[in-house]
Amino acid sequence: MKSYKLLGLIAAMVFTFASCETEIIDPAGSRGEAVVPGIVDLNPAIFDSKDMDNTFVQFTIDLGTSKVDEALVLASYKGNLARVEVDKVTTFPATIKLELAPVAAALGVKLADLELGDEFAFEIVTIKDGKKNFSSASFVAPLLCAYFPENVTGSYYAVSDDWGTEGSVTITVDPEDDYTVYLSGLATIDGEDEDKGPLKMTVDPLTFKVTAVKTVIASNFFGYHNVAFAGSGNLNTCDGTYTMMLAITVDEGSFGSFTYTFTRN
Repeated sequence: MKSYKLLGLIAAMVFTFASCETEIIDPAGSRGEAVVPGIVDLNPAIFDSKDMDNTFVQFTIDLGTSKVDEALVLASYKGNLARVEVDKVTTFPATIKLELAPVAAALGVKLADLELGDEFAFEIVTIKDGKKNFSSASFVAPLLCAYFPENVTGSYYAVSDDWGTEGSVTITVDPEDDYTVYLSGLATIDGEDEDKGPLKMTVDPLTFKVTAVKTVIASNFFGYHNVAFAGSGNLNTCDGTYTMMLAITVDEGSFGSFTYTFTRN
């Protein structure tokens, strides 16, 4: 599989392809035509699966200098666009605390039926002079486990079907920052000498989104120079699994982006 990717890199340095944009119609209706509220101070940003009766997300709606009559907080579950009203405020800035139990009840979902990774989407709708406006102010709160470094580091097994590689890697935590980890072994499982690196990855403490900072991990890679990995993904804090989309580049160009899964041994 990698041989095709290597040939593709050569072709990519010869040909340039133009791309086009496709207009997407927002099913929510009118957006961006009125006040755009800000969602600030989002913390916590996930629901804790270990304490579903008490867990909550909290944030502040900030309108700046704009004026509206009221703002509604709408909730949906697992992408169903139910848009059930779960809170309403008329003075701003307004701090909103949304507990999982009443939100789930409003959506007709039993706590016992929730599963790890389930997502609740929240949107802010402003009302002025009787007109509702679906703004871009929204976020998704997943049901996850709390973050503990010892649960998301150690010996891992890496698999990338589209790049065509798999093997053992190691993830270690930064001694000064629990939310920075280092991944070693990506070049090694491709049969190359990993003489640089490791790959630095940072975990968002609120959402557990992962950013792989572009890092050169090997000076030689199938005859190319200074192979680097970079990208983003998600961390499942319950079982320690990382699901990443990583771009692989060398001094001579790019191989493209490929999905990697790192599963804790």
